[in-house]
Amino acid sequence: MSARRMQVWALDGIPEVTGDDDLAQLIGDAWAADADGIRDGDILVVTSKIVSKAEGRMLPASDREDAITAETVRVVATRGTTRIVESRLGIVGAAAGVDASNTPEGTVLLLPVDPDASARALCAALRERFGVPLGVIVSDTLGRAWRLGQTDIAIGAAGVQVVDDLRGETDAQGRPLLVTVPVVADEMAAASDLVKGKATGRPVAVVRGMAEYVTPEVDTPGARTLVRTGPADMFRLGTDEALAEGYAEGFAAGRAARD
Repeated sequence: MSARRMQVWALDGIPEVTGDDDLAQLIGDAWAADADGIRDGDILVVTSKIVSKAEGRMLPASDREDAITAETVRVVATRGTTRIVESRLGIVGAAAGVDASNTPEGTVLLLPVDPDASARALCAALRERFGVPLGVIVSDTLGRAWRLGQTDIAIGAAGVQVVDDLRGETDAQGRPLLVTVPVVADEMAAASDLVKGKATGRPVAVVRGMAEYVTPEVDTPGARTLVRTGPADMFRLGTDEALAEGYAEGFAAGRAARD
C-alpha cells in the first residue's frame, strides 16, 4: 500500500470581505485563478471571520462584553476578565468566540449564526460553479483544556465527513479498536491554519488528498455534531468553580441537617 499524501495550501487573491460581498463568488474566483487548479475531492477550509464579515456579524468594540453575555448560555470558568463559556453554538471557549483580531479598528466579530448552514451554502454554490464534488469546512481558533495555546477546529462543515469512526475495526496487530474516532474535520482545520496564518491575508486553504472524506451530498452531519455538552460533558465547570459549588451545596446540606 502506498503512503497517503495530503497537500495543503492557502489561496491568494481574496480581498477584504464586507457585508455586501458574495463570499462564494470571491472564493471561487480566487480558486479558479490558483495555479494548482480544482480537483474532485478537494476540501476548502474557510476561516470563520470572513464568513462572519459576509454575514454582517460585526459590532462596535464597545459592545464586546454585552455581546459575550448575549452569546453565552453557560459560564464554565472565569479568571479575572477572561470568561470561559459555552456559546449558543455549544462550543466551550473564551469569550464565546467574540473576537477583535483581523477586524476593522473599533469593531468586534461574532461567530456565524449557523456555521453548518454557512458551509452548506458555500459548498452548494462552489459545487454548482465548478461541477466537482468538494467539501467545505468553516474553522475557528480555540484553546484546549490542559493545553497551552490555540489551534483551529471545525465549527461548520458540509459535503465532508467530520469523523472517521474506526470502532469495530482492528489495529495493525489485529486488536479491536473500541474508542478510536479521529475528528478529521478538526485535523484538517488545524493543518490549514499552518498555511493560512493569522496575519497573511489568506483566509482560505485547500486540502487535497482527503477525497475519501468528501460525500456525494452537501447536507451532511455538520460540525455541530462534534459538540459534547449537557449530560455527556465530563468537565461541566472549571476546578475553582466546581469546588465553590460543592462547598456551597455541602454548606447548605449541613445547615439543613442541623436545622
